[in-house]
Amino acid sequence: MSATTLPGLRTRAAASPVVRRRRLGPGRPIRFGAAIGPVLLLVIWSVGSAAGWIDQRILSAPWTVVSTAGELISDGRLQSNLWTSAQRALLGLALGIVLGVVLALISGLSRIGEAVLDGPIQIKRAIPSLALLPLLILWLGIGESMKVVTILLGVFVPIYLHTHNGLRTIDSRYVELAQTVGLSQWQFIRRVVLPGALPGFLLGLRFAVTGAWLSLVVVEQINSTSGIGYMMELARTYGQTDIIIVGLVVYGVLGLLSDGVVRLIQRRALSWRRTLAS
Repeated sequence: MSATTLPGLRTRAAASPVVRRRRLGPGRPIRFGAAIGPVLLLVIWSVGSAAGWIDQRILSAPWTVVSTAGELISDGRLQSNLWTSAQRALLGLALGIVLGVVLALISGLSRIGEAVLDGPIQIKRAIPSLALLPLLILWLGIGESMKVVTILLGVFVPIYLHTHNGLRTIDSRYVELAQTVGLSQWQFIRRVVLPGALPGFLLGLRFAVTGAWLSLVVVEQINSTSGIGYMMELARTYGQTDIIIVGLVVYGVLGLLSDGVVRLIQRRALSWRRTLAS
């Protein structure tokens, strides 16, 4: 090729359009993206209330809710009821996590355990925990035990299901390697089973946290004398929608924060994985 043709080639190469590869994933994370939806909802609510499109008797304005929340905080009612609700939720969540993990280990590592446990738990999965409330009230009364057990039942099933699935999807080559190097049963559980089931457990924990708050909302409205649900039920009796909204906001914030904590733990514990959301 002669030297005289090189400039022309360079010109055509420079003029040819550069084809950019289209990104197939969801794109880069948006900073504070989780707050966009709630803020947009708040703006719509505020505009509707200010314009008179929303009846104050049906849904109090945001500024009324904020004022009511300030009054509840100043007289200590919100903190007291929040502490009671948090204790119930955390106790039921902790017991449900322990029960779910233990049952998943027994069922996932033993065919006999799976035959005995998996069927009844799958049946329980099809029965909402709240449908068991009449029986739980008959068996345990209407005290704290019934409330904690109801939350436990809403927690342990997702923990069991996802942890058990994580156990059963562990690569069999790791099991063969553990046998080859002569790991004991406890070493096998600690070094192979628990790390392998961790992604499933953390996914189940997200569902379990949500289940704990959902169960708490209901049980606190059954003959309770304290708690956020009790405060909301009392407000319903007197038609105080502002207090009801305060309670709903508290439940929503608690659920959002707890889910955020679990997601943070999930990202830190599974930082070695490369996924679509990475």
